[in-house]
Amino acid sequence: MKALVFAAGLGTRLKPWTDYHPKALAPVGGEPILGRVIQKIIRCGISDIVVNVHHFAGQIAEYLNENNNFGVNISLSDERNMLLDTGGGLLNAKSMLHGDENILIHNADILTDFNLLRMAESCQTDTMATLLVKQRDTQRYLAFDHSRRMRGWTNIATGQIRPSDNSQEIARCALRAFGGVHIVTPEIFSALAEYNASLLGLDPCRDTLNGVCRFSIIDFYVNNCNRYKFTAYEPTDPYRWIDIGKIENLREANNLPVD
Repeated sequence: MKALVFAAGLGTRLKPWTDYHPKALAPVGGEPILGRVIQKIIRCGISDIVVNVHHFAGQIAEYLNENNNFGVNISLSDERNMLLDTGGGLLNAKSMLHGDENILIHNADILTDFNLLRMAESCQTDTMATLLVKQRDTQRYLAFDHSRRMRGWTNIATGQIRPSDNSQEIARCALRAFGGVHIVTPEIFSALAEYNASLLGLDPCRDTLNGVCRFSIIDFYVNNCNRYKFTAYEPTDPYRWIDIGKIENLREANNLPVD
């Protein structure tokens, strides 16, 4: 298995830190969260890692260099000229993630201690993507049927449902919040390329980087859940999960025992 760490975001909720630093280098227990995520991935036996960069990309490159890439093969997917969001970021990193291995994708701003290997073992052979989900309070949820297959998305504050033609089925689904960790198969790249082409077809003049436009991986999942199989992974054991992208959450993380 290979890995992609999303570390390109602007981190606007983490100001003033992100006025001078990338969000991925925010310290948790005296160590940048990016380092904690990378070391967690390495402990799973993964030695080929791609980190996408945009905001203060040079600082991330310097940090990795100072740490000798943590003794593994780490490549940077450079988005300095245009931030591509998560879906575009994955597609842009295709050449670095090529092969027949599954790909672990982990947001750099997620501090979590659940068992990644157990998640990898749970992946079904006919599933294009397996998503970490949790039952927690939020406004936007992914909807999964009794077999754990994704059927759509809903915003419970506005009542919006996507895809709209799945509304009756979504009403019967379990609603779960996405946890910022997923495992995808290599087949996702052809599907992403087709989706990217469809977006360009709607707006041929939209900005692109290397032919890739900006789009969210969640939008890709939601818009294609009737066509491809995406499933939920919900750990049965208690685990820690914190999105350090907010100042208050970062403070909470720094008050927790360090792994």
